[in-house]
Amino acid sequence: MTAHWGRVFSCRQNGTGLPPGDGGRGQNLSRSVCTKKHVPNEQNALELRDLAVGHGQRALVRDVCLAVRPGRVVALIGPNGSGKTTILRTVAGQLRALGGVVELFGRALDEVPATERAQEMAVMLTGRPSTELLTCRDVVEAGRYPFTGRLGVLGEKDHEAVRAALEATGTAELTERDFAHISDGQRQRVLLARALSQEPRVLLLDEPTSYLDVRSQLEVLQLLRHEARERGIAVVASLHEVDLAQKAADHVICIRDGRVMCQGAPDEVLTAERVAELYDLGPGAYDPAFGSVELARPEGDPEVFVIAGGGTGAACFRQLARDGVPFATGVLHEHDADGLLARSLAVRAIYERDFEPVSERAVAQAREVLLGCRRVICCVGGFGTMNARNAELLDAARAAGLLSG
Repeated sequence: MTAHWGRVFSCRQNGTGLPPGDGGRGQNLSRSVCTKKHVPNEQNALELRDLAVGHGQRALVRDVCLAVRPGRVVALIGPNGSGKTTILRTVAGQLRALGGVVELFGRALDEVPATERAQEMAVMLTGRPSTELLTCRDVVEAGRYPFTGRLGVLGEKDHEAVRAALEATGTAELTERDFAHISDGQRQRVLLARALSQEPRVLLLDEPTSYLDVRSQLEVLQLLRHEARERGIAVVASLHEVDLAQKAADHVICIRDGRVMCQGAPDEVLTAERVAELYDLGPGAYDPAFGSVELARPEGDPEVFVIAGGGTGAACFRQLARDGVPFATGVLHEHDADGLLARSLAVRAIYERDFEPVSERAVAQAREVLLGCRRVICCVGGFGTMNARNAELLDAARAAGLLSG
């Protein structure tokens, strides 16, 4: 997908919707940092080795190394301006590589003819094409032009690919609508349909979930997972939503300060510490257990004590954080849902080991903190075997006249 619509239709002359660019070898700007010796592997759909990308002669990101197998989904994440889009545009051949190599199924990208490249690789970037009097069907059909020759006449196989893409993306009802007069979310789906109609083996996507509501975001990511799994498409997508990258990607690559900060499986890469470093967040702002970013923890001595557990305190925790009220909580089990959230939001939390009954020692610590607060909120509706002693905290709050509600 190109940001300049006129260039999409230039594929009638050159067989591709992608602007020209060598997309492959360029002058090396820095020494290789790939730690593994390169061994040619025909199983890799896409491979980047020591890639340097940028504009003009100024490198924005250097030493990018990545191998993507068919059927895998890779997410690029990082702050705005970190170079994610520039990497994708370089891999697509729209920008000249300033160093290193891009390989498509074992061949240097600059050695792959433009028509063949367009048949193997579909690209959907964030630029909005400028269209006049084009229906959504016209836009999706543009994905078939690399296969139609100079006249751009679609055959039955092309029409079937278009129909399948429209159906898969839920845009069949938009086919006769003017592309310029639909919503941003609908445009995003139509552009994805255009990319899928191309029936690529490699799919490059820049922020494919932008402009979409929560349901549509999930549907798009589920569709990409399905296409990768069932058709063996290698998918590389930039995402702003860390939680979506955590849930949908097989491999995550984090870009910051002109380099690859880290990469690997989501559960290895998207830790609280690494996400905080990647986006300059405060301690505890990102919770990998929930894949969520929380407001900054209120500062100061705790004013409120929350008796919680089993997820009953989450709404209260967040309300107090929104109000800027520092609070304490306990006794929580270490990996209880409330226990995990308290690490991000509470100024003090008293914990018990998982699967152990709340101990007298932990209750004594919690009671001391509770009696130093101005009020107590009890979120739990009752107590069971493992948290039975927390009832003592409720009794202490009542006796001290601290219990709210």
